[in-house]
Amino acid sequence: MADPDDQELLAYVEDVAGLFARDGLPLITGRIIGWLMVCDPPEQSAQQIGQAIQASKASLSTNMRVLTESGFVRTITRPGDRVTYYRIDDDAWLQITRRRLAALSGFRDVTAKGLRLLGEDSPRARRVRDAHEMFSWLDRELTPLWDRWAEMRHKEKEP
Repeated sequence: MADPDDQELLAYVEDVAGLFARDGLPLITGRIIGWLMVCDPPEQSAQQIGQAIQASKASLSTNMRVLTESGFVRTITRPGDRVTYYRIDDDAWLQITRRRLAALSGFRDVTAKGLRLLGEDSPRARRVRDAHEMFSWLDRELTPLWDRWAEMRHKEKEP
């Protein structure tokens, strides 16, 4: 298959940005992520990213800081080069997914508190109980899911 042209790449970047925007993130954040997913080379300077996605320096700087502080994007420096380069961290998707699912699972503790407060069997606690059961199920299911993921990745990296 031939390499995609710039328009196709930017259309993909917009798809990624739209997905992240539906999750409440600014479009620029999604565009940065989208670009770093498909750019060549995989390390890009802020200037290269800004030119590619047509972002202002100020907007780019703010969003790059958020992405690096969250661990999604990492910085790279090279000896003798004063430019900082950015790339998606190797474990970014795993770490982000784990944090988001852990936050959802953490809601189980909040619902447990609600059940103690209201009494587990009270009619008033039904909505809290429904949420607690769902988040408890999610928590039980995630451990084997992560174990299978780690096993699969380990097998892929074996020589």
